[in-house]
Amino acid sequence: MITFKLSFNNEAESLWLPVPPQSFEIQTGLNNTTVNIHELGEAVLIGKRRLKSVSLSSYFPIADDGLCQYADFPPPAKCIETIERWRDSKRPIRLKITGESVKFNEAMTIENFNYSQRKGPQDVYFTLDLREYRFLQAKTVPGAGGQTPVSKASSARPADRTPPKTYTVQSGDTLMKIAQKVYGDSGKWKALKENNNIKDERKLRIGAVLNV
Repeated sequence: MITFKLSFNNEAESLWLPVPPQSFEIQTGLNNTTVNIHELGEAVLIGKRRLKSVSLSSYFPIADDGLCQYADFPPPAKCIETIERWRDSKRPIRLKITGESVKFNEAMTIENFNYSQRKGPQDVYFTLDLREYRFLQAKTVPGAGGQTPVSKASSARPADRTPPKTYTVQSGDTLMKIAQKVYGDSGKWKALKENNNIKDERKLRIGAVLNV
């Protein structure tokens, strides 16, 4: 017996397909490139492995018809809601296929999920197209004090900056707004008030230069 199980969020949720697909196919290959070499003709450059893809087709039964692998399976509406919610989360799921002759355990993305009903019992027939998901890790390069991760974020300019020494009051400004602009913390408005001997913070003069 071959079982097909889908899980989400490190198996916090799972769905064991009640009726296994009659057949399935795992597709993979290489990203080869064909080039034309002068006086030699076409040649193939062997590339890296492509992502695996799997297509599963079966149905969610409304009642046990003798083909279900277990009892107390969820109703079709619940199965549909679960898969659609996982798909819309924009996070990978995990597919486990377990049998005597095959074992498959991969993180996958939901590429397509189609379902329909046919005349007769209210079973829901579906096709689920999955593609392998690769978890990407930042590379490290030698740096002071050990390894330094290299990523897009590391090439950006530092977020912290030295605040300006003075600030010119603009229309609509309050001490809280100015503190947020120059310090990144509106709670420091009292420091502005004390540094500039402001008696009434509600009467800021437009164009006044404040020491920050």
